[in-house]
Amino acid sequence: MPAPPETSSEPWQYTLSLPNDPRAVTICRRTLRLILTLHCLSHLTEVAELVATELVANAVQHTKGPAAMRLRWVAPVLRIGVWDTDPRPPAPTALAATPNPALESGRGLTLVEECTERWGWYSLGAAAQLPDTNGKFVWCELAQTA
Repeated sequence: MPAPPETSSEPWQYTLSLPNDPRAVTICRRTLRLILTLHCLSHLTEVAELVATELVANAVQHTKGPAAMRLRWVAPVLRIGVWDTDPRPPAPTALAATPNPALESGRGLTLVEECTERWGWYSLGAAAQLPDTNGKFVWCELAQTA
């Protein structure tokens, strides 16, 4: 097997198709960690895992169909995106001034917003290159720091 590159300057992209299954969240997190490690971007792993987990969990929890996670690296930016079958826009929940640590949901997109440089979403049309031509694509970007 060839040695991994010292830096990950060449663009790359991976797409992982997911069933609507809660175990998909763990599979995505572990796959993401492996990809970033092999591309010498392990310093992005902690935050990338956090936001990818939130995006995939939302797709699995709030839709009935399949989903997909796409990772795209164009130096110095890692874009993490998740497609799902629900065309409705994602809606971050406003956090209270004193967050309640007992809450088990409702913080996901707020975490994505606070932990990434940018995030957004768009509705998918017939030109989409994902498993289906409906739904939405929610994405966020992490920039590599020097």
